[in-house]
Amino acid sequence: MSFDRRHFCVASAAFLAAPSAFAQFKVEISGVGATQLPIAVARFRDEDRSGQSPSAIIRADLERSGAFRIVDTSASLDETSQPSMGEWRARAADALVAGSVARLADGRFDVRFKLWDVVRGSDLGGQSSAVDPSEMRLAAHRIADFVYEKLTGEKGVFSTRIAYVTRAGARYTLRVADADGENGQVALNSGQPIISPAWSPKGKELAYVSFERQKAVVFVHNVATGERRAIADFRGSNSAPAWSPDGQYLAVTLSRDGGSQLFFIGRNGENPRRITTSQGIDTEAQFSSDGRFLYFTSDRGGSPQIYRMAVPPGKVERVTFSGSYNTSPAVSPDGKTLAYTARSGNTFRLSTLDLTNPGAQPVAITDTSDDEHPSFAPNGRLLIYATRVQGRSVLMTTTLDGKIKARLPSTTADLREPVWGPYGR
Repeated sequence: MSFDRRHFCVASAAFLAAPSAFAQFKVEISGVGATQLPIAVARFRDEDRSGQSPSAIIRADLERSGAFRIVDTSASLDETSQPSMGEWRARAADALVAGSVARLADGRFDVRFKLWDVVRGSDLGGQSSAVDPSEMRLAAHRIADFVYEKLTGEKGVFSTRIAYVTRAGARYTLRVADADGENGQVALNSGQPIISPAWSPKGKELAYVSFERQKAVVFVHNVATGERRAIADFRGSNSAPAWSPDGQYLAVTLSRDGGSQLFFIGRNGENPRRITTSQGIDTEAQFSSDGRFLYFTSDRGGSPQIYRMAVPPGKVERVTFSGSYNTSPAVSPDGKTLAYTARSGNTFRLSTLDLTNPGAQPVAITDTSDDEHPSFAPNGRLLIYATRVQGRSVLMTTTLDGKIKARLPSTTADLREPVWGPYGR
């Protein structure tokens, strides 16, 4: 029997193109960041003709990042207009985005935009793209990425994707959606539990655990085609997959030799190799982005804590010392921050730990009491996690300081096991 609430209870369908009502979200943003750049995003000319509102999507993306404060405006402005910088400065905007949407003869839409630095009165550039109607949301996310990178110097993550599991009654569904939770699509439906999804480094595959064979089995699933393969179906339990940074193998937890221990296994299930030999449960492996370390959860010291092992398998050291129950490690892309779930009494809260400071103390960044499964955005500036609000399992994103949170509630299902996908879409 394992020690975690859900993920450690463990010691086919083609990808559907049509979005489902399960994955339609209303984003609710709370909190105020310490330093935010005020930006206005005007309504794009003729955007209503596309069936979407690119400007509204861009505003929501930028606000959710925590780096921007949205300046309210009802103005409609296109990229060819020369804005009155004095007027926008009077509205306390430091930056301005405007654009247009035009239908082309082949049915696609020409989406154009421009970004201005209102303080300096300068043009920061823009782009144009021809997109299918089904890609309008993605086009808006890419504009938000452009704006974010121009104004912060870091890559945006708005055009990336997330994966998560829903439960509605006795049905479990693995879903893939845009980073804001919209445009959700079904990867797998099952009458048995699905847990622990993990994106491959290039974002083309998902590994996960399915109980459809009446036991825990690790599958790898091609997101575009729906093709999948079982890579760990050994005697006992097969669980908690994590991809190596090069995508050539995975770390998994297997109990085939007795006890739950960590193994490396090839991407097609070849050459399983045991890498831990403790007397406890070793599970929930996560690679650092440079591949040098493997973080994992173990109760080898008597209670669940997070440990780190050098790769190839080498010295193991304990990472968490505060509290008696710490699980679900996630490591930031730069390797500087550990996010995990810490139990205090009967509450489970998302916490972070500065890995660059040996004397650092963990910081709880949520005020909810049933958090689980944190996952970093690929730029390391946001986390997605699952929690319970008013008796329902929902997804949340948060900035690393916990000051800006966005709730992505489902209308009909509980949402669990979120994982943020990589760049490259």
